[in-house]
Amino acid sequence: MQLHVRRLPPDATVTVDAPARLHLGFLDPNASLGRAFGSVGLVIDGGGTRVEARLAERDSIGGALSEAERERVAICVERLHAAYDPTPVAIEVRQTPRAHTGLGTGTQLSLAVGLAFARLLGHVATTQELASLLGRGARSGIGVLGFDSGGLLVDGGPSGDLHPNVPPLLARQPFPENWRVLLVSDTAREGLHGAEERRGLAALAPFPQRLAAHLCHLVLMKILPGAAERNIVPFAHGLTEMQQTIGEYFAPVQGGVFASPGVERALRAVAVERTAGIGQSSWGPTGFAILGSARDAEAALATAREATRGMPHIQCTIVSGRNRGATVRSEQARHHPRIDAA
Repeated sequence: MQLHVRRLPPDATVTVDAPARLHLGFLDPNASLGRAFGSVGLVIDGGGTRVEARLAERDSIGGALSEAERERVAICVERLHAAYDPTPVAIEVRQTPRAHTGLGTGTQLSLAVGLAFARLLGHVATTQELASLLGRGARSGIGVLGFDSGGLLVDGGPSGDLHPNVPPLLARQPFPENWRVLLVSDTAREGLHGAEERRGLAALAPFPQRLAAHLCHLVLMKILPGAAERNIVPFAHGLTEMQQTIGEYFAPVQGGVFASPGVERALRAVAVERTAGIGQSSWGPTGFAILGSARDAEAALATAREATRGMPHIQCTIVSGRNRGATVRSEQARHHPRIDAA
């Protein structure tokens, strides 16, 4: 995403809506061919982040944020000032999902703040430049790439250079418009993050090259073709097998193939009854079932809720895939809004 070079009027407000993403799995965590990780992911409608920015007499950060999120935004603003412009700004976070649930909240929030800041002050920056400046996308590029384009994405993992960039985009397929995603989340848990995540990754045994090859085969010959041909059967079978394989690898760290027993119970029940690609996004606790129609998704929602009756901490919702990235809107006081980018 390229930003235009034009500083907005003093009374302008810039609003960025950044979409959430599901991380569908790594391809080669052990870098058996020299490149680590490689990711598959999907951008979704629902669970997004909305940030507003305007000029101010001094920097301020507002909104329904945790202390950790507020600190993250403050660090972003500090880096943006150092790199681009010292002009004070007021950042208001209007919406953001709960952190560390597998929806890519940290990347959404950071990039939304960066994009709003740069657009407001008329500076040129690409999404990848903002990501590098703000410390996002070092391991997986799905959140950064999805911020630009949406869709079903495959990235090539970091190159391992001394100056790492966002992993390259290898493939993008539009997500079929009639398919739906059932999200199942455990509100009583958080996914691994920070130092705990780094320790967990370091404690894992090397990922076998034969399994990395198998995951790549599934992506290339089942998951991507299934999406391209709008055929849910190979897509679902390939994604479920990929998730089971990578989940078994991470099980010693996260306590099982799924981080949440309640989420697993709901999704296993769905998979018994209908064709669905099931799994967990990132470290969870959010899991998903991808289904071939809205009718199947509604039936799966009923199944998941029945399977988790008496578990109020398990929440189930239906969302669509999103085939576009973040949107930016600028508005002047007492004037009509203008849509600048999508």
